[in-house]
Amino acid sequence: MVVGGSSGRCVRRIVIVVVSFLLSCTAALHAQEKSTKDCTPSFPFKESWWGADAAYSIPLPDGRSIWIFGDTLYGDERVVEGDKPRMVRNSIGVSTCDDGAVWKVDYIIRRGDEGQPQDFFQTQHKNAWYWALDGFFYDNDLWVTLLCMRDVPKTTSAALGFETCGADLAKVSGLENDPQRWSIKYFALVPDGIHAYPSASAVVEGQYAYIFALLETDSRPMLLTRIPLNGLDAPAERLQYLSKSGTWKPGLTPADAMHVMKHGNTEMTVRYHPLLKKWVAILNYPKLFSDKILARTASELAGPWSEGTVIYRIPEMQKGKPGYDKDTFCYAAKEHPEFGQPGYVLVTYACNTMNVQKLTSNLDIYFPKVVRVPFAK
Repeated sequence: MVVGGSSGRCVRRIVIVVVSFLLSCTAALHAQEKSTKDCTPSFPFKESWWGADAAYSIPLPDGRSIWIFGDTLYGDERVVEGDKPRMVRNSIGVSTCDDGAVWKVDYIIRRGDEGQPQDFFQTQHKNAWYWALDGFFYDNDLWVTLLCMRDVPKTTSAALGFETCGADLAKVSGLENDPQRWSIKYFALVPDGIHAYPSASAVVEGQYAYIFALLETDSRPMLLTRIPLNGLDAPAERLQYLSKSGTWKPGLTPADAMHVMKHGNTEMTVRYHPLLKKWVAILNYPKLFSDKILARTASELAGPWSEGTVIYRIPEMQKGKPGYDKDTFCYAAKEHPEFGQPGYVLVTYACNTMNVQKLTSNLDIYFPKVVRVPFAK
């Protein structure tokens, strides 16, 4: 997400930024960490891609992983005009690991009929955009959760300048083709005004797609919803929520929904660990400007979930550590099990700045940072 000033053009993940003037040779060194034999992801600046946040990954049966990015900076260099970064609201990446375990990622910024850059997922709402978040593969298609966002006037200097406005689902078909030719069909999921929008993390278990939703109250608990796999083409009609009584009910009534996690985030990952025989949630500590990344575990998606163990402290958020700056904040922690190793989880996070101009001189922020973190099985 990128944060803009007076225009309030901010975008996800928690505020960021924008952008630069410093080019190629030097720049490519900043976002790139060499992949090793274990096929560790890295995110170099290339193909007009100059950084993004979010960074969910969805593995496909053919060995590719699809990466879902949020606000994406593009062009020959990072550019900010006034307080507005040059960006699209979402993009994707397609990564592979060859037989030698060499990592490769191709970024895709959708192009219009005249070649102009566009959001990969096009908003279906007036004066709004999508934060494209998690997804899953089912029956040869990719399904992606979309959180509707819109600008609002900034009432204080600390205000982010945007708010949520609903949730939709995207069905992406034709994955064997060039990504520019992938077909995308949009389905309404939850309308504006509910303030609990299924999107934060999505997994398939049994005959259902389960989607976590952050309830927008002071305590920010997580709710759990699901859609029958045979009803994905009518998700609004087939949506169910886990109620306080422990039963599944149609639709989504936040006041009656069970809080499966006491505190949550707009973004996180929930993935199953077969060796552990538990679900693992990876997320930033649910308090803005914390340096902690947590792991929570549960035997069932509905919980009970553990309170969480700190598995990593983000150095960019610690005074005196490399990369620290008083205006930098970090967020968007995710796990990527397809790149994991025994005893470790592979986690990405993104860092942003409250001072947009610092992006013009700091190319070490606003792209996915990659760390392998010890994680006992």
